[in-house]
Amino acid sequence: MTDQASSRRTAGTLLADIVTAPATRATALVALCAAYIQGPITKIADFPGAIAEMNHFCLHPAPVFAATVIAFELIASAMVITGFLRSVGALALAGFTLLATLVALRFWELAPGMERMMAENAFFEHLGLAGAFVLVAAIDLTKGAGK
Repeated sequence: MTDQASSRRTAGTLLADIVTAPATRATALVALCAAYIQGPITKIADFPGAIAEMNHFCLHPAPVFAATVIAFELIASAMVITGFLRSVGALALAGFTLLATLVALRFWELAPGMERMMAENAFFEHLGLAGAFVLVAAIDLTKGAGK
C-alpha cells in the first residue's frame, strides 16, 4: 500500500470516528432540536407575542394553544436529545413541523416576488427538517441496524 493510499484510509477512518462519536451524535441531536428549544424560550419570554402568533394563525383559544406549543416543543425536544422514547419525540416533531409548515408557509398563496421566494425556501427547509426527524426515529427504532 502506498503512503498516499494509507493516508487516505487514515483520514477516512478519522472522519468516521468523528462522525460516529457520541459527542457528535449528541451535538447533532441538540442542533436538530435547536429551533424547538429556542422557539418556546422566545414564547415564554414574550407570552403576549406568543398569543398574538396563535391569533394570527386563527388558533383559539390562543393562550391555550401557545402554552401547549411551548410544552410540546420542549418535551419532544427533551425526548429526542435524551433518548427517552426518542422515536416518539422525533415523529411528533416531524408531524408538528409538517402541520405548522402547511399552516404558516403557504407560499403558493403569495404573489410572485421576494416574500413568496422566502416562504417557499422556508417551506422546503422545513420539509427537510421533518425528514431528518423521521430518520432519527427510524435509526432509533432499528437501533442503527442498517435496515
